[in-house]
Amino acid sequence: MSDIVVSGYYGFGNAGDEAMLAAMIEALTDIEPNVQITVISGNPDDTKRRHGVCAVYRLNYPEIVKALAKSRLLISGGGSLLQDVTSDRSLYYYLSIMMLAKKLNKPVMLYAQGIGPVQGTLAQSAMRYIGNMVDLITVRDDGSYEELKRLKVTVPPIYVTADPVLAMHPVDRQIGRSILRKHGQEGVAPLIGISVREWKEWGHFKQVLSHAADRMIEELGVRVVFIPMQCPDDLGVSQKIAGRMKNKAEVLPGEYTTSELLSLVGNLDLLIGIRLHALIFAAVMHVPMAGISYDPKIDRFLETIGERHVGTLKTVTTDSLMARILQLWDERKHPNKQREERITMLRNKAFQNAELALSLMK
Repeated sequence: MSDIVVSGYYGFGNAGDEAMLAAMIEALTDIEPNVQITVISGNPDDTKRRHGVCAVYRLNYPEIVKALAKSRLLISGGGSLLQDVTSDRSLYYYLSIMMLAKKLNKPVMLYAQGIGPVQGTLAQSAMRYIGNMVDLITVRDDGSYEELKRLKVTVPPIYVTADPVLAMHPVDRQIGRSILRKHGQEGVAPLIGISVREWKEWGHFKQVLSHAADRMIEELGVRVVFIPMQCPDDLGVSQKIAGRMKNKAEVLPGEYTTSELLSLVGNLDLLIGIRLHALIFAAVMHVPMAGISYDPKIDRFLETIGERHVGTLKTVTTDSLMARILQLWDERKHPNKQREERITMLRNKAFQNAELALSLMK
C-alpha cells in the first residue's frame, strides 16, 4: 500500500531535485512516521538506495497506474516542473501523470512548485485545463502565484509557501570537512565556494567568475572551491572556469548526497551561486550568498530573503560581483538579522507544504 505517490524530476543526478525529494520525505515522515511513499523516478534503483522509499520507472505506465491505484494522494513537485522554456515535453509528461491520478479518483497536490514561464498556446491551455482539476496547490514564491493567475488556474485552493528544501534540518559540518580534507582543502584561510551550471555555452560569465575568483584569492587571502550540483554537467563548466584562473582553485570531482552537499556548504565562509539549490543550501546552513541569475526562479528566491542578484549571466561584471562579495565579507562579523528572520519564516512555510499534503490525504 502506497499512501503517497510522488512525481517529479528524480533519478537524474540533479542535486537540487534530489534535495527537494529528500526534504519532502523528511517533512512528511516527521509528521507521519508510518507514511508509505512511492516515487516515480528516472532511476528507481538509485532512488530506492538514496532515499529509502519505493520507486517505479517514470515511463512504465502500467506500474505507475498500479501505484496510483493503491495510493491515497499524488504529489507533483517540487521544483520547476510546469514550464515550457527548457522543454515542453516534460510539461506534458507531468500533466499526464496528474490526469492519470484524477482518472483514478485520487487527490492531486502541486507541492511547492515553481510555476512557469508557460509560453506556448497549447501548453497554456493544458495547464489551465488540468491545473483546475487538481485539489490543492502550493507554490514556492509570489511569482509562481501570479503565473497561475495569468494562466487562469483559479479553482483549487492556492497557498504561497516556500521551497521544500528550506524545511530541512541543518546537518553536521564534519561530513563536509572530511570531504574537503580529502581534497587538500583544510587550513585557516577562509573558504569561498562557487556553484555554477552550463548555459548555452556562453563565455561571458565564465570569464567574470575566473577573474573574480583570482581577485578574491589575491585581495582577501581566501581559498576557492567549486562545488558541482549536477554531475557531470557542472563538473565540466567548473573545470573550464578554474582553467582560466591564474591562481589555483579546487574543483570537487564527486557526486554527493544532499547531506554531503549541505555539509560542504556549511563549511564555507561565503557562496557564489548560479544553481538555485546551492543558494538554498546556503540559506539552510546560514552561509552568506551572492546569486547570479539565469532564470526567474533565482530572482524570486533571492527576493523572498530580501536580496537581489548581482547580475545575470549576460550582465554580471567582475566589479559588481566583487562589490557584493566585499559587502558580504564585512557582514561575516555582523550577521544580517533581517535575512535570518526571513529564512526562519520561510522554513516554517516550507514545513506547511507537508502539513497541507497530509491533511489532504486524510
